[in-house]
Amino acid sequence: MKITVIGAGAMGSLIGGYLSRANEVTLIDTTQDKVDAINAHGLVIQETDGSETHVAPRAAVSSEGLAQQDLVILFVKSLFSRAALDANRALFGPDTFVLTLQNGAGHDEILREFVSPERIVIGTTQHNAAFLAPGRVRHGGSGVTCIGGVCGNDGLQAVADAFAAGGLACEVSDNVQKLIWHKLFTNVSVSALTGVLQMKMGYMLDDAHGWWLCERLIREAVAVANGDGMGFDAEEIVDEIRRLLVTSHEGYTSIYADLRDGRRTEVDTISGAVVSASHRNGVPAPSHEFIVHLVHAMEGRAAYEG
Repeated sequence: MKITVIGAGAMGSLIGGYLSRANEVTLIDTTQDKVDAINAHGLVIQETDGSETHVAPRAAVSSEGLAQQDLVILFVKSLFSRAALDANRALFGPDTFVLTLQNGAGHDEILREFVSPERIVIGTTQHNAAFLAPGRVRHGGSGVTCIGGVCGNDGLQAVADAFAAGGLACEVSDNVQKLIWHKLFTNVSVSALTGVLQMKMGYMLDDAHGWWLCERLIREAVAVANGDGMGFDAEEIVDEIRRLLVTSHEGYTSIYADLRDGRRTEVDTISGAVVSASHRNGVPAPSHEFIVHLVHAMEGRAAYEG
């Protein structure tokens, strides 16, 4: 399969690297040193057991000269999605699937501006990764990648097979939106709060006020999701996230890092996804609306103080 991954950060490099073991893969990234390192020396994936996987996808700073692809995977931060898709329109043909595995939800709305709904694929993955250096990433955890089409799953088994051929377990799901919501619950509670409070994940469990806030955000998000007919059990989700905080006690989140370093966050497709669903289905989400505005206010501090 001819596959292009737009965005060669930690996750784009990880997924694209594995796919390149059995497919014709190009990683596109606007950072020249990443591209040069991959083309010169390949990509090194440091596995959890200390071993290293060496792969050799092609890398480029643009899609100039590339043919229309069978599959394009979008792996840039959501605030750059529209610009990245616009710059790489030449990759999209009538038979191209465009897949987003980005954090959050609602990405298909932007994809609709560039490809027909029948070619849009959304999904979620249990893999995680960290960027170490140009051409080098750490594989932090493995699991299943689940995908589903916005307008049905015709043809998607070929995409799942391409993932499997590269060593990535992949399932085609008839209810991928529920899986995306399930992953979103952690991001809209733990990730958002650790970013605002600038604390590690375990603080949300260890501090009574922090856990109160976290649980409030979880329950509110579950109610909104169930307003879309998802059928989640709030007690199960609360218990699951509590267990996650035990096992990831010393971890930090991407929103934490973005706010610490003065970068814009993906809050509009994380907490903002709950707000959008709330406006659509009428289930109130005042806490999440507050979080969205609070995070944006924090993003604006650097420019204001400068």
